[in-house]
Amino acid sequence: MDPKALYNITYGLYLLSARENGKDNGCIINTAVQIAENPVRIGVSVNKRNLTHDMVLRTGCFNVSTLCTDAPFDVFKRFGMQSGRDADKFSGFDSVQRAENGLLRLTEYTNAYFAAKVVSAVDLGTHTFFIGEVTEGEVLSQKAPCTYGYYQSHIKPKPAPAKKKAWVCEVCGYVYEGDEVPEDYVCPLCNHGKEAFRPVDGSVQSVLPVEKASGKRRWKCTVCGYEAEGESPPDECPLCHQGADRFEEVK
Repeated sequence: MDPKALYNITYGLYLLSARENGKDNGCIINTAVQIAENPVRIGVSVNKRNLTHDMVLRTGCFNVSTLCTDAPFDVFKRFGMQSGRDADKFSGFDSVQRAENGLLRLTEYTNAYFAAKVVSAVDLGTHTFFIGEVTEGEVLSQKAPCTYGYYQSHIKPKPAPAKKKAWVCEVCGYVYEGDEVPEDYVCPLCNHGKEAFRPVDGSVQSVLPVEKASGKRRWKCTVCGYEAEGESPPDECPLCHQGADRFEEVK
């Protein structure tokens, strides 16, 4: 099957917290649902690799804080991208307080919390589905809850775009972008072939020559990208030989 099909299932995001032998821990989960009304029971699915999973399994208690759209990426990094076996996730994090059951819950970046006592646990292979009877709960704000889709689109940093490889003509300074210069490529400015190009590092603009002058205004040729400085544009571009009318001022 295509695993990306699962991305279209609607998920919320939650902080699951637990406490054992004086140690607090928490992890990000995406499955928390109400499954019964009287008594009120909720279910959470937790990966067995998480320390929080083992703490809930042994203590039989957990808290769930519903994350909201104002939660910064640092919250997800702190509780979802490091292990409680290696770090104290709550160290230096002040946006919490203890619920009546003694476990921590969020006071910011959330709109509600629930405290629950485990009444059943179902082994799901990689995960355990804990069913808990809710012992306390409170609405904390009217902020919108954060869905998994919102997190992917608005909170998770986007990867940096891949940089194109650039080749500069050693004769005239024209820059070609691409993985390789084609064998039959001819420079559009000086008509030299592939042999005149060498690979360059950095941005395209960094390899374009810039004529230095006493003026502070900058001008860019709209044809080839050549840049010059001066009170007025040059009469002729030294690369593509276009006139001053083809230059625009760089603001």
